[in-house]
Amino acid sequence: MDEITNSNFIEEIIETDLREGGYTHVHTRFPPEPNGYLHIGSAKAIWINHSAARKYGGKFNLRYDDTNPAKEDNEYVMSILEDLKWLGADPDGGIFYGSDYFDKCYEFAIKLIKEGKAYVCDLSADEMREYRGTLTTPGKNSPYRDRTPEENLELFERMKNGEFADGTRTLRAKIDMASPNMNMRDPAIYRIVHTDHHRQGNKWCIYPLYDYAHPIQDALEGITHSLCSIEFENHRPLYEWVIDNIGFEEKPKQREFARLNVTYTVMSKRYLRKLVETGLADGWDDPRLPTICGLRRRGFTPSSIIEFVKRAGVAKAYSLVDIELLEYCLREELNMQAQRRICVTEPIKVVITNYPEDKEEYFDLPNNPNDENAGTRKVPFTRELYIEKSDFAEVPPPKFFRMKPDGEVRLMGGYIVKCNEVVKDENGEITEIRCTADLETGNGNPIDGRKVKGTIHWVSAKYAFDTDIMLYDRLFTEADMNNMPEDKTYDDYLNPDSVKRLTGCKAEPLLKDAKIGDKFQFVRMGYYTLDSKHENTFNRIVSLKDSYKVKN
Repeated sequence: MDEITNSNFIEEIIETDLREGGYTHVHTRFPPEPNGYLHIGSAKAIWINHSAARKYGGKFNLRYDDTNPAKEDNEYVMSILEDLKWLGADPDGGIFYGSDYFDKCYEFAIKLIKEGKAYVCDLSADEMREYRGTLTTPGKNSPYRDRTPEENLELFERMKNGEFADGTRTLRAKIDMASPNMNMRDPAIYRIVHTDHHRQGNKWCIYPLYDYAHPIQDALEGITHSLCSIEFENHRPLYEWVIDNIGFEEKPKQREFARLNVTYTVMSKRYLRKLVETGLADGWDDPRLPTICGLRRRGFTPSSIIEFVKRAGVAKAYSLVDIELLEYCLREELNMQAQRRICVTEPIKVVITNYPEDKEEYFDLPNNPNDENAGTRKVPFTRELYIEKSDFAEVPPPKFFRMKPDGEVRLMGGYIVKCNEVVKDENGEITEIRCTADLETGNGNPIDGRKVKGTIHWVSAKYAFDTDIMLYDRLFTEADMNNMPEDKTYDDYLNPDSVKRLTGCKAEPLLKDAKIGDKFQFVRMGYYTLDSKHENTFNRIVSLKDSYKVKN
């Protein structure tokens, strides 16, 4: 994973801290909650934290924020680590779990209670919201705020022992119900949840909340810079309150950056889970989803995703990044690296009538014209071929330089052919096109010097094999899914044409040897990769067309 190379405010903060002696080293972390699969927004947080650690010779931790047992699963734990390593962000500082700190979180909660800085509250969730006040009116003290430390210790112990039902009591930090920051109005730091934990089993029935547990975990791991998305900016005073009042001497610094918002995309794990659970998506790795595993299955590379994140930039202000930039980054990479192959997606048969039925020959085609070391491959040529249906027009429009009646066209890398006859079935559908080849041309120019403008791709009917093609499009019809009308939901903007399967496509024989992860340019068609779930199926990663304009 590439380091941060351009100056940004995160880098400036770290360099100031190192220069002024606040910190002697850099240690960052990525703290995902294992309640779903990572998405491309996660890639930004991973890159910022991992790259910062690498650039300054520090360490990078992976820490699972598994403090909410109701939604977490080991499936997500494993997928997160797989995605992290695939992106090239090896957690060289270690792999940790928030649940491993439950004993320390409980110990520190006892300390806060004894010092009169936390209390057990009996208000319900609705009552707590009512007491909390609004942005313009201060909150009211809970009637349970003045319990003695002794009473709070007894109640908290009983909470831990499972004597109370879910939602009947919380442990709250005693801060300031009149604070202009709503997060500082005596926030809950423990709640009762009678649910088994994926790692701790039934040891606990009280669980620390993120805003309390996270700074403790950072401090215990020696994190120096806790870099997170902008929605945690208003939580920073609470982060610092926890660090200060527990009494950590080495204090991690929290700083925030803008989230990655991408056009035609929804990043909500809750909604992505709904798509998966209702069968609207083909699993978390559905190639239409913005999940890392979905992008991987579709055919995106780690380097193209990281390049996209880098070009999107590191800032604090909200911005919406065009998904075409991601596609541009991949095209730029694959254009130089992907092997060229031929696949006819909507085949129509062509018979070369003056070519012997028993004759076969091979034409040398380049594997990648942009790579002089890629070499060539031999493509079989026979009397019967397949071409794209769209490459023939019985009544051609103006400036149509592909195959047409009485017109000549170059078969890519091979002969020039002329269409002489069109064969149709009883329904008027074309079943066969009969041509003659200029057998003197081979893959060279006509002897008489005539010019042939069009070139089309083809495969031998004898050696082609059938495969399916999946064509993916935007999952949503609106670019900015963060600004929907109040009476609309994400479902209202689902694109009914986001996926299309083409069956009976004809591919050149070398594609039989394709392996999961291989990337190809199907000439004149786009970039494709073998699907990891469905046998003998290629996913279109992106088309060849690229209208995106890179901004300087």
